[in-house]
Amino acid sequence: MRMVLGIDPGLSGAMALLTAGGDLDVWDMPTLQIDRNGKQKRELDLACLVTSIRDAGATECWFEKVGAMPGQGVSSMFAFGRAVGQVEAAIAACGIPISYVTPQAWKRQLSVPTGKDAARLRASQLMPAYATEWRLVKHDGRAEAALIALYGLLHGGTGR
Repeated sequence: MRMVLGIDPGLSGAMALLTAGGDLDVWDMPTLQIDRNGKQKRELDLACLVTSIRDAGATECWFEKVGAMPGQGVSSMFAFGRAVGQVEAAIAACGIPISYVTPQAWKRQLSVPTGKDAARLRASQLMPAYATEWRLVKHDGRAEAALIALYGLLHGGTGR
């Protein structure tokens, strides 16, 4: 059975495992609070990340193809890029085939409207049985990961 792992990357991102039978599991990126030079910094918990990905049993992964965002500072973009690379490495280490999709492509294909809560709204419309998984504003990454997994399930291994 196909089991598609959808990834909304970054420290505030999430992962979703969607099966061909319609079962869905979602979880936030595992992070830790670290004190660095008197400042609290968040980092991925790499051991937990690899274990979560391996234990999910995905047959394929669809990963949101992200890039630099205007207005972000150098250090925040570096931290974001580092987290993206760590998640990609974890997927590769687990031997899961990976495909990439731009936010524009999956949002267009799944008719996600514009706006802050658009992904949460559309995910609830397409997967109403799981709407409680992204009921809070901070769970937008969960909704996006679920939608990316749905996009992947609909498209097979035809990523770019």
